[in-house]
Amino acid sequence: MAEPNYGKIAQQIVDIVGKDNIISATHCATRLRLIVKDKDVIDEKILEKVPLVKGTFFNAGQYQIILGTGIVNKVFGEMSAIGLSTLSKAEQDAAVKAQQKGLKRLMRTLGDIFVPIIPIIAATGLFLGLKGCLFNNNVLALFGVTTEIIPEYAATLVNVLTETAFAFLPAIICWSAYKVFGGMPVIGMVLGLMLVSPILPNAYSVADPNSGINAIMAFGMIPLVGCQGSVLTAILTAWIGATLEKKLRNVMPNALDLIMTPFVVMLVTFLAVILGIGPVMHMVELKLVAIVEFLVTIPFGIGGFLIGATYPLLVITGLHHTYTMIETSLLANTGFNPVITLCAMYGFANVGTCLAFFVKAKKESVRQTSIGAMLSQLFGISEPVLFGIQLRFNLRPLLIMLLTSGTGAALLSIMNIQSNSYGLAVLPSYLMYIYEWRQLLWYFVISVFAVVMCFVLTCLFGIPKEVMKGDEDSSETESLTETVQPAPASFNCQSGTVYAPVSGKVIPSEEIPDETFARGVLGRGVGIEPIEGMVIAPFDGVISFTTDTKHAVGITSPDGMELLIHVGVDTVAMKGDGFQCFVKEGQKVCAGDKLISFDQAKIAAAGHPDVVAVLVSNSDNYKDLTIRAGFCKALDSVITV
Repeated sequence: MAEPNYGKIAQQIVDIVGKDNIISATHCATRLRLIVKDKDVIDEKILEKVPLVKGTFFNAGQYQIILGTGIVNKVFGEMSAIGLSTLSKAEQDAAVKAQQKGLKRLMRTLGDIFVPIIPIIAATGLFLGLKGCLFNNNVLALFGVTTEIIPEYAATLVNVLTETAFAFLPAIICWSAYKVFGGMPVIGMVLGLMLVSPILPNAYSVADPNSGINAIMAFGMIPLVGCQGSVLTAILTAWIGATLEKKLRNVMPNALDLIMTPFVVMLVTFLAVILGIGPVMHMVELKLVAIVEFLVTIPFGIGGFLIGATYPLLVITGLHHTYTMIETSLLANTGFNPVITLCAMYGFANVGTCLAFFVKAKKESVRQTSIGAMLSQLFGISEPVLFGIQLRFNLRPLLIMLLTSGTGAALLSIMNIQSNSYGLAVLPSYLMYIYEWRQLLWYFVISVFAVVMCFVLTCLFGIPKEVMKGDEDSSETESLTETVQPAPASFNCQSGTVYAPVSGKVIPSEEIPDETFARGVLGRGVGIEPIEGMVIAPFDGVISFTTDTKHAVGITSPDGMELLIHVGVDTVAMKGDGFQCFVKEGQKVCAGDKLISFDQAKIAAAGHPDVVAVLVSNSDNYKDLTIRAGFCKALDSVITV
């Protein structure tokens, strides 16, 4: 059988897609991956008639052409010869992410904020679930005792374990969001703590009519209330603070930056939130109470559906604690609480979402997230599911969950099912219905129905394509260390130019989330948010120093430019774990030679940003320093003097 003409096939593909329409090209083990200007101008029917083309589809910002193992390498090689811009798969994936806008960018940002904190929330959820089961009067009554037998010290220790993370949840979220938005995380942490300061009236206490605690009125008209449980407020606080911080660092004199920038950021951001966003949310809460009280009375399950379908959205915004006021009033006046019954279905629907992602997803990281989120949700903690899965992937899982939650709540409303308590969710929630067998039976049946309904619908319509591909399968996985190629022999370093030592997104050094780097104490330059774990020499030169912790090197060019390359922020604390240095002091290197390899997963697990600082240590010797921004490939020019 004659060997296919791969050059001709490559040319046909380029002609059909349009050479001017192709921004960049790469490939995995089986598919060409093209970033195109306009996918609608491509005639897919003609393209699929090209020899060896087995199919096409558009996904995750890439136009993908299925060719098969071995074939794709040869066709891609011929396409490279045509003169197309080519990237490694990791580089192109990073470029796609950088180009994301609107809803997709928002969902990715939310995922970046919440994925790092899911383990903490999930673990606390387990503590809370155990407390709900063991320290519950309905359970203890089966043994003829009450919670009064529990020693004070035991109750105190349990409360610390179960309540701390959620008492300071806005602070945790603000810290994580601050890192994502590019500010100093410690400022975000302090701002988050301000939102839940015990000096402010607790939001849950203000919502409870029996607490006797009211909002403090500022200027006689603005209610001051803590932001306990308010996820959205915490994210907005981080965004305002980080944005203001980055702008201030560009204009603040170096002598004042250390003190004045954090001072102004915390002052302005806190006042804007507590006197602006906070009071607005409080007024919304008061209106919400009246609406919910009305919805409860609507017959034929309509009101139940509306409450069940909208309650998860209130959890996202942090307005859900207002339901405490309604539930307390109902229990005081009637002895029963139908509101929590209607809201509870969302927790069971979330379990269905997690099961669907665990069963259908091939991406191991997504499967692990779904299991952790489900364990947390079984005991009433929903944030890992909401932000780690449903808001992260195309919103379909969220919409399916809302439909399921509303349907389950409508059925419960029609059956007149209501609890005799509040505060318990999912598995512990059954304890609120053991007072009467009919209530418990129907609540159990409908809760199982909600899990199954959400599972089936999510499997059919809610699993996004990107998690169905696995971690690019082991056959498609590219070693990050292998993506870095030595500079070609013809590569000539230009005097006064620093080439990128790693591929990724370039940011000004002022935006590096470290005060020392951002202030220019160690020199001016850039930060690169890397997509690979290998640092290469940015020009020909001599290694001026290395560190025992292997996370930083210095290199001097022939014309006397002194460069510091530092991997990560505060990574010195890792004491070399996850790092390998390939050079020693005094060694001559050429552009493209390996300097440092680093494990991005270990850096992330240690809680450090992995941004690579590339700083001209003697930048005071240069009048002007010109930097580029945006996505770069290794050995692209990023600094010129």
